[in-house]
This record gives sequence, C-alpha cells and structure tokens, in this order.
Amino acid sequence: MAAPKRGRNASAQSKPGRSLALILIAIVALTGGMFWSGHTTPRLGIDLAGGTSITLRAEAEPGQGSAINKTNMDTAVDIMNRRVNGLGVSEAEVQTQGNSNIIVNIPKGTNSKEARDQVGTTAKLYFRPVLTTEVSGAPGTASPSPSPSGSASGGDKATDKATDKATDKSGSSASPSGSPTSQGRAVSDALKADATPSGSASGSPSASPSASGGASDASSKLQAQYAALDCTDKKVRAAVAKGTRPTDPIVACGQNSGGQWQKYVLGPAEVDGTDVDKAQAVLNTTTGAGWTVTMDFTGKGAKKFGDITGKLAQNQPPQNQFAIVLDGDVVSDPSVSQALTSGSAEISGNFNQESAQSLANMLSYGALPLTFKEDSVTTVTAALGGEQLHAGLIAGAIGLALVVIYLLIFYRGLSVIAIPSLLVSAVLTYVIMALLGPTINFALNLPAVCGAIVAIGITADSFIVYFERVRDEIREGRTLRPAVERAWPRARRTILVSDFVSFLAAAVLFIVTVGKVQGFAFTLGLTTVLDVVVVFLFTKPLMTILARRKFFANGHKWSGLDPKALGAKPPLRRTRRPSSPAAGPVDPKEA
Repeated sequence: MAAPKRGRNASAQSKPGRSLALILIAIVALTGGMFWSGHTTPRLGIDLAGGTSITLRAEAEPGQGSAINKTNMDTAVDIMNRRVNGLGVSEAEVQTQGNSNIIVNIPKGTNSKEARDQVGTTAKLYFRPVLTTEVSGAPGTASPSPSPSGSASGGDKATDKATDKATDKSGSSASPSGSPTSQGRAVSDALKADATPSGSASGSPSASPSASGGASDASSKLQAQYAALDCTDKKVRAAVAKGTRPTDPIVACGQNSGGQWQKYVLGPAEVDGTDVDKAQAVLNTTTGAGWTVTMDFTGKGAKKFGDITGKLAQNQPPQNQFAIVLDGDVVSDPSVSQALTSGSAEISGNFNQESAQSLANMLSYGALPLTFKEDSVTTVTAALGGEQLHAGLIAGAIGLALVVIYLLIFYRGLSVIAIPSLLVSAVLTYVIMALLGPTINFALNLPAVCGAIVAIGITADSFIVYFERVRDEIREGRTLRPAVERAWPRARRTILVSDFVSFLAAAVLFIVTVGKVQGFAFTLGLTTVLDVVVVFLFTKPLMTILARRKFFANGHKWSGLDPKALGAKPPLRRTRRPSSPAAGPVDPKEA
C-alpha cells in the first residue's frame, strides 16, 4: 500500500505549476475587473478623503404620539446607520448631537444626494385605496385629460408571488374632467362610494346625523384641497401630507411614467409599513417586468392585505387600485383583479436598480420614529487625515523594509520565495479593496490602514513557520526535496490554526464594535484569509519548484538551507560497504 501512496505524492509534487497558474489567473481576473469597473483605487473614508456633513433636527409630528426623547433618537440613529452603512464598512457616521440633532458624515465618493434622501426620509409606508386620480395642473386651470395609464406608475401591477399571476389594469381614469366643479363631484362621489373599506361603523347606514355632518365637512374640505392641489409645485407636495392621520382620507401626489405629476384622493390606510416583514429588490427576467420590489407580509399584514385587495378587485378603475404611499408621496398605484392572500406581493413599475433597492432598503430597515428637517449641509476637509495617512504609509514602508532585511539576513536565498509572496499578497489586498468600494461601499480609513500594516507581520509569520519546518527536516538528515514535502503537513496545520485565531479575533471585533474600529477588523480578517490563499497557492508551490534547483538542493551557503550551517545530523540511512568473502562475519554493533 505504501508504493501507490508515494506515487500519488510524487504526482502532486511534480505539478506545482497548476497552483501557481491558478493564483496568476485569479490576479489577472481581479485586476481586469478593477480596470473594467473604472475604480482603480480604494474608496477612502471621510477621515482620509473628506466628505459631507449633514445636520438633521428632529421634529415631533402632531397627533402621531411621537416624542423627542433619548429612546426615539437612539432608534433613529440605529435605523439611519443601517440605511447608509448596512455592512458596517462604508465609513458613513451617524451620531446624536444634543437632545434633538443628528449628525451624518458621508465620505467623498458616496452618492451624497441618495444618502441624504435615505437618512432624512421617515419611510412611513401606507397602503391606501385610490378613490380618484387625474393629471395635476395649476389650480384654476383645466387639467389635461388623464393619460392612458392614469396612474403614478404608468401601469403598475400587484402580483401575488405565490401564484405569480399579475393582475390586469384597464388604464382608465375615474375623473370625468378637469373643472373644479366636476372635481368636487368626483371627490364627493368617491367618498360616498368608498364607505370605509375597512368596514368601520362610520360607513354604516346607522351613522348619527352629527357624524354625517362631520363626514360632509371633511368631504368639502377634501374637495377644496383636491381642486387647489398643484403637484407640480415642490412646496405644495412637501406640505400636502403634513398633519394627516392614517385613518383619514387624504390627497396626495405621484409621478406617472410620462413624468407628469398625478394627483389623488386616497381612502384611509388599510395596511401600513409595520405589516411588511421583509422587502428586497429583484430583477424579474421571467415576466420582463424589470426591477421590482418583493414584499413578504407578517401574519397579521397578510390578512389585512388579502382583505383590502379582495374588496378593491370588485371595483371599477381607478377604484380597483391601491396606492403605496411613502412619506406622503405615491410611489406606485398597482391595480388588482383578485384577492392576494399568499402573504407576499411584488410591486412592479417604473423602477430602476437604484430606486428599487432604495425602496426595499427603507422598507426593510423600518420607519423613523420622528420626522427630521435638514438644518445644514457642510463640506468636511481631509487635511488632518491626509497627514495621518502619509505618516501611516511611511510606518508601513518602514515595517515592510525591516521584514525584508530580516528575511535576507536570516533566510538568505529563501527570501526569493518570501518577498514575491508578500508582493502577491499586497497586490491581492489592493485589488480586492478597490473592488469592494463600488460593490459593498467599503471605505479605507486610518484604522483599516493599520489593519493592513499588521497583516504584513501575519503574512511573514506564515512563511517563517514553513521555512523553519523545512530546516527542522534538514537537521534530521533529510535532503531538501523530501524535507519540503514532509515539512508541509506540520507547517500547514500550524498556519491554519494561527490564521483561524486571527480571523476569529477579527470577526468578534467586527461584531461587537461600531464605527471606525470595524474598518480595522474587516481589513484584518480580509488579509488573514488572503494569507492562507497565498501560502497554499503560491509559497508552497514555489518552494517545491525551487527545491529542484541545484542552488537550493545542494545546500549552498547562501541558500538559507546549508546543512552544515543548520547543524544537520548524519544521514538517517547509510549505505553498507560490500564485504569480501574472506572478511569474516560483521559485528552488528560495528555496522
């Protein structure tokens, strides 16, 4: 059984070029991806590159039961931080200042407008039935006829993910004309026809006269709001939803597929954002819907969503639609033709990847407990961070130079293996950091630079462990090629245990800390993994190849593997001299 085993080992030893070719292909592919992406340098954190600082002031919403206190402020900070720094490595900073302010620092290179929208958006989501809608124009003028889509989404559909059946949409609009009189009739008729889809007492025939009078006043007020509503005015859009409650009918605005602003009368909210368990952006290639947002509802939310879609499916357009209202704006208004009771749904419409992910992100991380107003936006310089980076790079260069000098003095010819291994590790680290910037918003900060410097020692330590194992085998009297292979299993075990401990420490540090320390932990963990890759796919195969060269195999005094300098023992096995027939028996002790 021993002979086949040696045969397999010999075969493995004879093809170290495969491993070297594999890591070379990986380096070429990653480098090509870096240049193809256009991001040839790592994205720097705010301490190294500067950025934008946003000051947000908290405001309690009247009638919403929210208060500006430590609990709500801490909750808001946590939600904002997860929105802009979901993986903990984008270097965005969110912190409180005083009792009612939150400071958000966004590094240069981040889409500051998108980040500003995400941190300041309350993300209060409601599903409201559409009562009537039309294209918005300036007040006092006739609005153009509704577009064929008649909606903010231009043909959005609600899909039951369980059955994957998309509903149809007729595309007609219920508003008969653009005149104020006809608008008032449309609103009044819609409010009467609505009859509170949730089935509350206010919609029953037995409602008291006083209640009917109150409803009439509310209807008149809503008619006036709808007639005067000009969704093309940004200030009007910002003020339209203030002070409203989920239980009230409201007017709202949204953009249709043609870029026109649409105005709506919407019924009371039937489902809210807390009923959404999970949301994610998905590229739907099966139906050709493009980017969509899928939602999974909670048990309670699934029942409410099934009830409202079942009621809406019995109505004519546009009252078979429900509007998805995010912070007062209609982001989608899909229609339904049947009850969606599976507990999950898909929103399709005018989404691109960015808008779909932004909506899914805000839905997943929840609504802010307070409303925030943007007080100031300032630019942060990186003068101090630049000086610290310069000093850090000098320290790293000095450390690397000392490691190289150490290798040249103590390991001599073996530094031909160690130095290229360090260079390969450095190239992989740089390229991967550059690629992680656009993919997971990784930003290199000063602690991350420290982590990369510490990794130089970790990588060099792995080489030293292997070299010393090879030297131990030579001291035992073995020649170089067998010594290289016999030393590898023991060195491999030691290297894996050591790197596992380093990676575990980095993982724990990443989990239990926040802010810049996570950058240090992330970089340390990344370089530890790369150390294993480099040792297995580059250092060991290169050592195997060089062991066949006479300079190393014969133990040249500058090879670092000179048996005499290492104090090698005599060979483990000697070749006996052939004895002559006349020589007599050989004493075993003399043999």
